[in-house]
Amino acid sequence: MPANILLVEDEPAIQELIAFNLTQAGHHVLRAGSAEAAHTLINSALPDLILLDWMLPGASGVDIARRLRGDERTRQIPIIMLTARSDEQDKVVGLETGADDYITKPFSPRELLARIKAVLRRRAPQMTDDAVEVNGLRLDPVTHRVSVGGQPLDLGPTEFRLLHFFMTHPERVHSRTQLLDQVWGDHVFVEERTVDVHIRRLRSALEATSHDALVQTVRGAGYRFSKEA
Repeated sequence: MPANILLVEDEPAIQELIAFNLTQAGHHVLRAGSAEAAHTLINSALPDLILLDWMLPGASGVDIARRLRGDERTRQIPIIMLTARSDEQDKVVGLETGADDYITKPFSPRELLARIKAVLRRRAPQMTDDAVEVNGLRLDPVTHRVSVGGQPLDLGPTEFRLLHFFMTHPERVHSRTQLLDQVWGDHVFVEERTVDVHIRRLRSALEATSHDALVQTVRGAGYRFSKEA
């Protein structure tokens, strides 16, 4: 599934090469050549993943990663560090600041894409093309179909995204604000009660097969998707 990837790299030739290969793979690429430019883009809209060069003008990639992990809004964004440093201690430092992976230059486009796919599968499974199934309820992002026992269910696009997020993050409680950020995007300004409307629509679509019970209301906290209905 295409992801919105922020590429933070100050070397124009390397930035262009990486951006080209990411675009060819179907991803949408935002570019920044400095920490300041990166923070401006992040403040505008959260990316699905950040490719972060270690050496940057103004602030290092490690400093940026540390700042992102210290902010509740950006804490969950997957980060892959790009660096020419191959020393083990440098890798440890990068990972300890909160990076999810570390790739040493030079690297092949195939290796980078494989690392991105692996990190997204681990940290943001709703961004992958993997089908997911819970209690007989199956969702396929590639065909954009939801079914139970081979019988299709009709869901609107927002309900589909909401269900996909729920199914890839089971047993966790999500507040309305978190669901707005993850499903609608944090740059989209809609009221929190909009979430309730789409939850009702989702439950209505799942009611015929009794899967509506999987979408649970947690009083005072938000919603949870649980197979322990």
